[in-house]
Amino acid sequence: MDVTPYLSRLPEYTAFPTVDEMHAELDELAAAHPGLVRLRRIGTSRLGEPMRVATIGAGPLDAVIIGGPHPNEPIGALTVSALLRLLIEDAPLREEFGYRWHLVPCVDPDGARLNEGWYGRPSDRRAYAENFYRPAEADQVEWTFPLTGEDYFFDRTLPETQALMRLMDETRPAFVYSLHNGELQGAFSYLSRPDAELAARLAALAGSHGLPLHMGPPEVPSAVRIGPAAYVTPRGAQIGSVYGIGGGSVDYADRFGALHLVTELPYWADHRVSDQSTTGEPYGRTIEACLDGQRELIGELARSLAAVKGDLKIASPFRRALEDFVGAHEEFMGEWEGMPDTDRPATVAEVVGNRQVVHLMRLRYCGTYLRMLDAELGAGNRTPAIRSERARLGARFEEWFAEAEAEARATPIPLRTLVAVQLGAGLIAAEAAKGVTGT
Repeated sequence: MDVTPYLSRLPEYTAFPTVDEMHAELDELAAAHPGLVRLRRIGTSRLGEPMRVATIGAGPLDAVIIGGPHPNEPIGALTVSALLRLLIEDAPLREEFGYRWHLVPCVDPDGARLNEGWYGRPSDRRAYAENFYRPAEADQVEWTFPLTGEDYFFDRTLPETQALMRLMDETRPAFVYSLHNGELQGAFSYLSRPDAELAARLAALAGSHGLPLHMGPPEVPSAVRIGPAAYVTPRGAQIGSVYGIGGGSVDYADRFGALHLVTELPYWADHRVSDQSTTGEPYGRTIEACLDGQRELIGELARSLAAVKGDLKIASPFRRALEDFVGAHEEFMGEWEGMPDTDRPATVAEVVGNRQVVHLMRLRYCGTYLRMLDAELGAGNRTPAIRSERARLGARFEEWFAEAEAEARATPIPLRTLVAVQLGAGLIAAEAAKGVTGT
C-alpha cells in the first residue's frame, strides 16, 4: 500500500489538543457528517470524564485505534483526528479499504489533563519536564487488562480499561493500534507477531520521513527483536509480575486473533540513537552507568520523601506515581543485571540510549516530585520540611536539567512528521491484518 498520497494531505500542527478540544472536535465532525460519523459513549473515567468513540467506515472488518494510552504520549490524539478527517474526505478509503474504524482520541483523559501544561509547547523540554505526569504502573490504562494465569493474577482493571474491553468485545477487531510515543529515543514498533516483512516496511516509513530508528537498548531487556527498530510486543504474562501490572491491550487483542501494533515515536530527533558504529566502552559498562544513575535518582528522591512524608496531606496522583517509582523501579532495573554479551564494545546508539535514560528518569520524576510538593504548598501546607525540600529538589532539578541540555544534540521533530509516520504505519498494518483474516 502506498500511503504517500494520504499523508501528503496532512496539515501543519503547532500543539497537542487539550481534552476539551478533543471532545469539541468529535462533536463538530459528528454534527457535520451525521451519515458518516457515529459518536457514542463507551465508558467513564475514574474522575467522571466521558469516554467516547467515533465510528466510521463500511467494514466488514473492524479496527480499534487507541489514542493516549499513556497521558504523556499525545501524538495519537492528532493521529486519530487526522485519520477521522481522512476517512470523512476519502470515500474509497472509507468504503473499499474493508474496515469499520473505531477511534478513541484519548483513553486516559484524567491523566491527559495533568499534562496539558506542556501540550501547547511540544518542543519545549523544560515545559515538558515541569508539567509531566505519568501514572503509577497499576494506574495505567494500557497495562491493566486482566491476567488470569496460575503464576500471576491481575484483576484490578480500571474503568477506562473496562471501556476498551467492552469496545473490543463488541467489535471483535481484526486490527488494534495503540498509539504510543517516547521522548528522545528513535522510532520503533512493537508487533503482536514476528512479521519481519511488516516490521521492515514500518522502519522504512519512519526512515523516509527522516526519523532516526531506535537502535540502542530496548525498553524491556527481554524484548524479542524482529528486525531493525522492531520487537515482538511483550505480553503481560512475561512482565506483569516485574512491574506489578496486568495485561496490555495486546493481550486482549490476542483473544480475537487481531494484529496489534504499537508505534513509539520521539518528540526530539538525535540521530546518534541510530549509530551502529562501535565505541571503546564495553556494553556492560554502559548498562552499569545507566543503572547507577537511576539508583542515584531513586536514593535522592527516597531521602527527600522520608524528610517530608510525615507532613504530606494530599493523596495526589503525583504522590502515587512518585512513590510507585521509588518503591518498585529497583526490581525492573534488576532485569538488566546479568545480561549476556556485555563484554563486547558498545555502539554509539547504546551509549547514547543508556545515557538518555538517566536524563529522562531524572527530569520526569524530579519534575513529578516538585509537582507533588507544589500541590501541598498550593493547598496551604507550608511546613518547614516541605518548603526546605521544595527548594533543595528544585535546585537539584536545575542541575539535572542543565546537565541534560549540555549533552543534548536533539532537535524538535515537526508534529506533522510524527502524525504522518504514525498514521502511515496504521494504514500499512491494517492492510497486513486483512491478509491474516483471509479477506
